[in-house]
This record gives sequence, C-alpha cells and structure tokens, in this order.
Amino acid sequence: MNIKLLLPLAFIFSVLTVNTSFSQSNQKQKSLKHVVYNDNVDATLTANELKQINEVYGEHAEEDILSKPQRLKDVKHILRNRIEIMKLPGKDLSSFTNLSTVPLFNHYNKALNRDASYNVSTFNPLKYQFNFYSREGSKTYRFDNSQYLVIIKSQNPQ
Repeated sequence: MNIKLLLPLAFIFSVLTVNTSFSQSNQKQKSLKHVVYNDNVDATLTANELKQINEVYGEHAEEDILSKPQRLKDVKHILRNRIEIMKLPGKDLSSFTNLSTVPLFNHYNKALNRDASYNVSTFNPLKYQFNFYSREGSKTYRFDNSQYLVIIKSQNPQ
C-alpha cells in the first residue's frame, strides 16, 4: 500500500480509538438525580439573604443571580436547605477540614474577608468556594478551633 494513504488512515483510526475510550469512561459516571426543591424556595428573599448575595456578587448580583429565576432558586435552596450549622461541645472535631482551608469566592468582590469565628448573624456560606454541586455527597467543615461544624448537604442525596 502507498504510505500516503496509510498515514491518514492511521490518524483516523487513532482518533476513533481515543474518542471511543473517552465515551466509555463517561458512561460509568453516575447520572444525577432530578433535584427536588423544598417549597420554601418559592418564597421571596429575606433581607439577610439579599445581603449575603450582594456581599458576594456586588454589582453583579442583579445580572448573575437575581434576574435569573433558576439561579436564584438554586441559591435559595443552598441558603435555606443545604447549609446546616451544628455545635458539638466536648467532641474532638480535629478530623474535620478547617474552614480556613476553603478558598474565598472573591471573584466578584475582592474585599471579602474570611470569618475568624462562627457568628450566626454574619456567617455567609456563599463567601466560600464550597463544592455545592459535588456528586460525592455531603461535606463537613469545622470553624477553626471551635466546636462548630458547617455541613454542606448534597443536592443529590443518595
């Protein structure tokens, strides 16, 4: 056979082989379940929730969250149903990931500050780069050197 014909055929064969192997590996990944929202996501934002969104998104809050009904519903779901703060006095919590290791989500607001300690009236989970859409399930973090945990509940419970 002519070498000029073999090279393009070998290239096409290689591309098809690689493409097939990637397609098969993606099929092994678990499919996501339909997200079920609680009825409370239909209620209007509270003043505190609006403050939290504005703190993180600043001048982009309207364009990126508030004017997008599905995105707003997702944020309400996070704030109202998927964040749990728990205090466990007298327990050894050193095995949990410290909140100080989670990067700030300061893409829109470079002036965001990390929480030094837990305060129910000022804690804003949107400030942190939590993996809210992880397929791995819920994740728990510790407020450094305290007895408080913040639990990020999976949106796709098993």
